[in-house]
Amino acid sequence: MGELTLELGAVLLLALGLKGLAKIRTARAANGLAALALLLAVAGLLLQQGFDGWPWMLLGLGVGGGLGALLAFKVAMTAMPETVALFNGCGGLSSLLVAIGAAQLPTPLDLLGQVSVLASVLVGAITFSGSLVAMGKLQEWLGTPGWTQKPQRHAINITLAVASLVCCGLVLKGMAVALIPLTVLSLLLGVGLTLPVGGADMPVVISLLNSYSGVAAAAAGFVVGSELLIVAGAMVGAAGLILTQVMCTAMNRSLTSVLFGGAMGAAPAAGADGAKDEGYKNVTSCSAEECALTLEAAERVVFVPGYGLAVAQAQHSLKELAKLLEQQGIAVSYAIHPVAGRMPGHMNVLLAEADVPYDQLIEMDAINPEFPRTDVVIVLGANDVVNPRAKSDPGSPLYGMPVLEVDQARSVFVVKRSLGSGYAGIRNDLFELPQTSMVFGDAKQVLQTLLQELRALGVGKVPAGAGAGR
Repeated sequence: MGELTLELGAVLLLALGLKGLAKIRTARAANGLAALALLLAVAGLLLQQGFDGWPWMLLGLGVGGGLGALLAFKVAMTAMPETVALFNGCGGLSSLLVAIGAAQLPTPLDLLGQVSVLASVLVGAITFSGSLVAMGKLQEWLGTPGWTQKPQRHAINITLAVASLVCCGLVLKGMAVALIPLTVLSLLLGVGLTLPVGGADMPVVISLLNSYSGVAAAAAGFVVGSELLIVAGAMVGAAGLILTQVMCTAMNRSLTSVLFGGAMGAAPAAGADGAKDEGYKNVTSCSAEECALTLEAAERVVFVPGYGLAVAQAQHSLKELAKLLEQQGIAVSYAIHPVAGRMPGHMNVLLAEADVPYDQLIEMDAINPEFPRTDVVIVLGANDVVNPRAKSDPGSPLYGMPVLEVDQARSVFVVKRSLGSGYAGIRNDLFELPQTSMVFGDAKQVLQTLLQELRALGVGKVPAGAGAGR
């Protein structure tokens, strides 16, 4: 009875935790609830098993918890997408091992148990190998081989999928040894499905792999008879699918085109449009000092964070600059594109780390109508998500993708190290607009220089209320 109560409590807490993750303001507390739910689940399992083997379980809890805590403190924000991909892979591997272990038990499984084992092995293996490939591509350890962009890759993946299903049929007919080739084939299928995907589509792949890990966990829950695993896996799987659809909509891409089409941003060809700096002819550059003068006279400023901000670890400097502008009476907000960065919500997490107020993070659909009334937009490391070509060039791989319409603002400053292209590998028409100025340099250094220049101009020292009539 005690273990049932603990498991029921764990299910409820986990559901509340996942619900709380839907909002930035409650996400931190929700994460704590989910962690508590898992701790209760372990306690319930100890009671259920009569504490048989508890030293091993406690050892696993200690090792896993210790590694998790170490990663939480040590992993840089730029490596967070890779970490999420690795965690997805670990979830898939766990489900795979649980299913294989259950299949080795002397007690024969019924039909539901056998199907659950097969689903857990198939999906878990695909999730594990696919997540490792995604992590390798995000870390730039792996590229996108040319052969993966050719039609024969579909034949290879279809062959692997059919062979995996044949192995599933053999297992159901009593040939348990077929689990070995099923595992190997599923691992290869995960590689074959993920390797062709380009960097621009990686946010979609990460959210899809997250869904896969949930499906694998739910299947493992049926194998071991754990209601918590079933509920948790089903919620994670459903949430991952919804998030995948949101990511696809934000990129104007279908899931089939991401998984089976060409790799957006995989390997821009030499001399491709915008792939080289010399493709730009009318770019205006300026110094941080000139940017500071424009900021000082502004009434409304919008920051657009991108991956370059994360690379420079400049979120704290950005928060300090925003605070200085607010002291001057200048309205400040942050425009968030759904696929900015390398994973869903990357920019939200980055800015939350610097304690940026949640109500200043404005989603794309809400901020776009405000750009025509914005004095200054500062783009920090973003590229494809602010490219006007997505609205005007039917031949562009970005065409139809909703973007932040920063080109409607009065003045735009783009902070980048160079004129290099984004993941899509195309030129950005924003850079050549008359109201756009490039501020070349590391985002953190540029922001710190802006802070110095604005302080020298006396920004932030006006009496309270002096900016009310600006």
